[in-house]
Amino acid sequence: MAGYQRKKRKMTAEINVVPYIDVMLVLLIIFMATSPFITQGVEVELPKTSSSTPASDLAGESESSFIIVEIDRDGNLGLSVNDNEVQRGLSLQDIIVRVRAELSLKPDSPVAVGGDAMTPYAEVVLILDELNQAGIEKVGLLTDIK
Repeated sequence: MAGYQRKKRKMTAEINVVPYIDVMLVLLIIFMATSPFITQGVEVELPKTSSSTPASDLAGESESSFIIVEIDRDGNLGLSVNDNEVQRGLSLQDIIVRVRAELSLKPDSPVAVGGDAMTPYAEVVLILDELNQAGIEKVGLLTDIK
C-alpha cells in the first residue's frame, strides 16, 4: 500500500507592507493638509518711497532669480530667492555663502537688502558692507512703493 506523504512546505518569512503603505499615505495627507498653517514669517514694515523700481522690473528675464536678504527690527536675518519662502534664523556667513552660490549659478540675479522700518540703519549698512566684502558688488535696497 502506498503511504501518504505530506508535502513539505518551505517556511518563508515575509512582511506584509500594505498596512505600512496605508499608514504612510494617511501621514502624507495629514502633512499636506497642515503644512500651509505651519509657515512662519515675520512681518517686515518696509520704508516707503515714491521713486523705486518694482522688483519684477529688476529681475528682467524669467530665468533670472531675485535674491532678497531681509533683516527684522530684532536683527534676525532671512533669505528669499525667487519669492520663495523666507529662510529665517541664518547667520550672516550662511547668507553670504548662499548668495554667492546663487550668483555663481545665475550671475545676473539682482540682490536686495530689505530691512524693517524700525531696523537700526547701522545693521543694514553692516549687511551691505559684508556683502560687498564677499565680492557681491551690486546690492540694492528693498523699499515699498507708496
